[in-house]
Amino acid sequence: MRLTKFEHSGLQLEADGRKLFVDPGNFTSPLTDTANAVAVVITHEHPDHWTPEQLKRVLDVSPEAKIFAPEGVARAASGFDVTVVHAGDTIAAEPFTLRFFGGRHAVIHESIPVVDNLGVLVNEQLYYAGDSFFVPAEVEVDLLAAPAGAPWMKISEAMDYVLAVKPKRSFPIHEMVLSRAGKDMANTRLQWATEQNGGRFFPLEPGDSLDL
Repeated sequence: MRLTKFEHSGLQLEADGRKLFVDPGNFTSPLTDTANAVAVVITHEHPDHWTPEQLKRVLDVSPEAKIFAPEGVARAASGFDVTVVHAGDTIAAEPFTLRFFGGRHAVIHESIPVVDNLGVLVNEQLYYAGDSFFVPAEVEVDLLAAPAGAPWMKISEAMDYVLAVKPKRSFPIHEMVLSRAGKDMANTRLQWATEQNGGRFFPLEPGDSLDL
């Protein structure tokens, strides 16, 4: 399985010639090579994690692709056929197996509603918690998508999250809200946290790929 990182929250997983997209939002460049997509996973309803335009770019080329998301996304994306998933669900979208965790977005501020949010574990290898620090219990994470910057976090929280998950490998995500200097700083901190448990950090930039 190969991971390709896009800008911000967008990911592509490819295995056996088929693709899975995760959280292509409005900070992610328009998706182009969407042939052979079997599914799109959306962790929550905020527009930096999905847009109607990005979903259409997938479905126009791969109309059989399924959309998996929590209830809040199904309400927000009412014009699409969304399969609602919940924490604890395991879904097969061959060649991908998806396990879902968590349930709620991290708190941004008491004035801002907390929305549904699900983390996803793909093929028991890649874990991405969406906009949360939910640690999947009793899961040995091969590759962790570690948040680098967001209105709902500070870097010490992301470091503690990586220390709790203990991934073998990690890379930064949710970084388009940062300057170049901010990305470099976050990468240094996330690398330190990953290495404390013997893991390796990969400072992936948009367009970079990594084999799992």
